[in-house]
Amino acid sequence: MTPQDALTDVPGMRVGHAQRTEADRPGWLTGTTVVLAPEGGAVAGVDSRGGAPGTRETDALDPRNVVERIHAVVLTGGSAFGLDSASGVVSWLEEEGRGVPVGPDPAQVVPVVPATVLFDLGRGGRWQARPDAALGREAVEAAASAEPGAPVPQGNVGAGTGAVVGGLKGGTGTASTVLPSGVTVGAIAAVNAAGSAVHPQTGALYGELWDSPPPVPEERTHAEARRRLTEAQEETGRRSAGVLRPPLNTTLAVIATDAVLTRAQAQKAAGTAHDGLARAVRPVHLMHDGDTVFSLATCERPMADGEFNDLLGAAADVLTRAVVKAVLAAESVDGPGGVFPSYRDLYGRS
Repeated sequence: MTPQDALTDVPGMRVGHAQRTEADRPGWLTGTTVVLAPEGGAVAGVDSRGGAPGTRETDALDPRNVVERIHAVVLTGGSAFGLDSASGVVSWLEEEGRGVPVGPDPAQVVPVVPATVLFDLGRGGRWQARPDAALGREAVEAAASAEPGAPVPQGNVGAGTGAVVGGLKGGTGTASTVLPSGVTVGAIAAVNAAGSAVHPQTGALYGELWDSPPPVPEERTHAEARRRLTEAQEETGRRSAGVLRPPLNTTLAVIATDAVLTRAQAQKAAGTAHDGLARAVRPVHLMHDGDTVFSLATCERPMADGEFNDLLGAAADVLTRAVVKAVLAAESVDGPGGVFPSYRDLYGRS
């Protein structure tokens, strides 16, 4: 199987997107992403560091509580309204007989589906356009129908459809790596932040400053890009349906691995992965962000002594790269809710 540099490189993990845009329905720019665990579920952890998280069933992941494995994770637009999309995922899982057994009948299961939301209300121009249970079902069905190890669409898809980062069009990105032992670590992120992904003096992406040497735009290119971005932000202000003060945002992510992790280790991995987000977006974890990272472990590959530290470092690294890939894959949007230019369009990156 050819690696895809994606979360789906973790065996058993599948990803599905569903979205609505102006092309589908006037005034829409939002979507949902589902990370579907293997049929036996996955050990999970979560760490929310923004000041305004919108979540569902995250308390179940506390290592002190009873749930041992979860069955899917939902990342979605729509702010608190978008949590409805998780209901569609839960109903699909129940129909498939996937969940925590709670009775003698095999059909008596309760799927555990943590979910978290980002703020994209009004970005398409219509405030009431937000994901619902039907969109969640569409996303989980897309995940279930994907081939194992399939490429994951990036950019203006799923939860990243209406995402914006520092005035630029944000999006969905994914990345993976393999540790020397063969353990795989992957990430997927929906990048939507009040902070910026771009260094203000050079135009370089923060997340690429860790590479050597990073691509740095020419001074003239950067000056023109900043001028065009300022114009776009002013025009977005005039199309005020998608703009609030203070800005409401949130970046969402899932880290996954095939390593054997305890629930406490999964929670630690989610927390350490936030370091990767902080490298790629500045400032981050603000009071009107809800930045949340989940971690999932299929527990198929034992780790060697001391390897957990390597996994923690890799979780941060792949999340940094997923953010960069999201920004580079995003496409410009010029619609009723605002003008959101892409980094590629402003800087000529391929």
